[in-house]
Amino acid sequence: MHKAIIAAAVAVAGFSGSAALAEGMKIGVSWASFQEERWKIDEAAMVAAIEAAGDTYVSADAQSSSTKQLADIEALIAQGVNALIINAWDKDAIGPAIEMAAAEGIPVVGYDRLIEDDRTFYLTFDNIGVGRIIAETVSAEVPEGNYAIIKGDPGDPNAAFLLQGMMEVIGDDVAAGKINIVGEAFSDSWKPENAQKNMEQILTANNNNVDAVLSENDGMAGGVVAALSAQGLVIPVGGQDGDLAAINRVARGTQTVSVWKDSRQLGTAAGEIASALAAGTALDAIDGAVKFSGGEKGIEMNAILLSPTPLTRANLSVAIDAGHISKEQACEGAIAGVDGCN
Repeated sequence: MHKAIIAAAVAVAGFSGSAALAEGMKIGVSWASFQEERWKIDEAAMVAAIEAAGDTYVSADAQSSSTKQLADIEALIAQGVNALIINAWDKDAIGPAIEMAAAEGIPVVGYDRLIEDDRTFYLTFDNIGVGRIIAETVSAEVPEGNYAIIKGDPGDPNAAFLLQGMMEVIGDDVAAGKINIVGEAFSDSWKPENAQKNMEQILTANNNNVDAVLSENDGMAGGVVAALSAQGLVIPVGGQDGDLAAINRVARGTQTVSVWKDSRQLGTAAGEIASALAAGTALDAIDGAVKFSGGEKGIEMNAILLSPTPLTRANLSVAIDAGHISKEQACEGAIAGVDGCN
């Protein structure tokens, strides 16, 4: 896909390879927040892809503020960017930024978080599928009992997509009374400390009678595990992002699964797609693009949804062999029988 995208950009621009590189475009990236360790991995891959296309990377960090993000994007447009990659902090508040970009004829890639506007190209991993994987893995270990669901920020569409996937797996068992959801809470800003407080409250309300936890990301899973550990509990916990600490928790037996969305793959694709769009490729002409209409408004958009990889004790070597994490980092304190560690 990646070489084809770059080739398409060059072809549409009407340049030979050397001329295209000499021309150069400016790709602006607006990050919602850098609190998650994975964004730095995304950024490195994105920068490499943009520079490989002969383009220049410029960025801004909204620092968890929708107001700052709008100002950042206005400033990037003023700098003369030819395409924008937007990792939106708030799906609703981002609207004026899309209008600003459209008014200047600047194409937009909605990065990892849905911006439901058909003028943007949506690039993410299949987050509904991620939710399904988390629930499938945890429910395989605990097919019935009391479940807690720790959700992400209510302003992020991914929180709803992940929950949708989870409920596709466990919904029938919930309806049948096999699984009882004894606590469900949003965690503002996806912060581990907010997830920990939510989990503490759920444990208190249920006298610690919780059998499994579905957490919507690894950072929050860390907060969940901290709350459980304080009560001397070790139960199945699911998460996602492939955070290094989470992979080690899988090896230690305190987290059941971390669904790894290889940030390098996503960042590389974003850089190449943005460079192609900057050079004139149409949204629906991006190699691998499909139609997506799964948002709240049902708007049909051009999108690429990448496939994630679940990491469990049975296949932890996948992340080690890929160079995502060292064996030492992954396996410190590992329990017996962990693939890649024993």
